[in-house]
Amino acid sequence: MGALVWLLIPFLAAVAAGLWGSWANRTRKVRSDGPELDGYARFRAAMEKSHS
Repeated sequence: MGALVWLLIPFLAAVAAGLWGSWANRTRKVRSDGPELDGYARFRAAMEKSHS
């Protein structure tokens, strides 16, 4: 019976990780990557400038 309890711990951890992943990803479809890509484009433009 003790072995089943030890196997239940990783199973519950996997279920909790799946629930957390679903919860963390709930707004990604709505928000998309627009602001992050705009910020990255500004960063690249700043890094490509010549500072002579």
